[in-house]
Amino acid sequence: MKKSISFFLLLNTFFVLIAQNIIKLPLDSSGQIVYHNNEKEYFSNILQTQVVTNVSSPTIEVFQPSEELKNGTAVIIAPGGGFYGLNIELHGKEIAEWLNNKGITAFVLKYRLVPTEEDGVAELFKLIESNPAKIGQEISKVIQFSINDGLNAISHVRSNASKFGVKSDKIGLMGFSAGGAVAMGVVYNFTGENKPDFLVTAFPWTTVMPVQEPPKDAPPMFVVCASNDDLGVAPGSIQLYNSWLEQGLNTELHMYSKGGHGFGIFKNELPSSKWIERFYEWAVSEDFVP
Repeated sequence: MKKSISFFLLLNTFFVLIAQNIIKLPLDSSGQIVYHNNEKEYFSNILQTQVVTNVSSPTIEVFQPSEELKNGTAVIIAPGGGFYGLNIELHGKEIAEWLNNKGITAFVLKYRLVPTEEDGVAELFKLIESNPAKIGQEISKVIQFSINDGLNAISHVRSNASKFGVKSDKIGLMGFSAGGAVAMGVVYNFTGENKPDFLVTAFPWTTVMPVQEPPKDAPPMFVVCASNDDLGVAPGSIQLYNSWLEQGLNTELHMYSKGGHGFGIFKNELPSSKWIERFYEWAVSEDFVP
């Protein structure tokens, strides 16, 4: 009997710890967007990785480094996935764990997505073949709410900086593909406490979030992409870099010859797979990481 009680106490503690690591963000009304299904996490046979789809309630998951490594820097990560899903492993948890090993506290953002049915990734790829125009139409309904989720994530981390053991002036935002579009939208819409201190955009989807003139006080930005990007976002990445450069803002661009679209970290021997080391060097040189 005592063993049974101890087991359930341990199980309860486990779920409490999980709950503490996942934080719900403010949920403003999404108007015309109706979600008929629950959020779903599964292994996508199409992408050959773990994904999350049908996100209707935004959250951030906290990944803390060890106390001996923690340096006070924070990075909020917005995974890619075409707004029909989140590449939660490759562009989320793997990045968070790498950052943790460098003493950086990471927060993986689940921003709101296009409502989908059983397999959001399969729906996206089906539309690419049959009705690509509809993809843009559906994304246009949700993207501002996704951006709001990014802004709210920054506000929450900054207002709870002491709780997380981070410095309120060293909070960065890192976005991949669609998450890069969200990151761009955040910089075009920040006000006060929801401004990121630095920005990282990896192969940002500049088609759904066109390049605009950045604010005069836009944060330093690190851009990474590949010339042979499958979605053709290399020119947009260069345009984004140039928009900072033309305003005399701090920016750095890494354009690799090979890598395609959506590359992560250390999956092959290509230089592009080691981009995160270049980011870390940049962050140290800019004094975002001590």
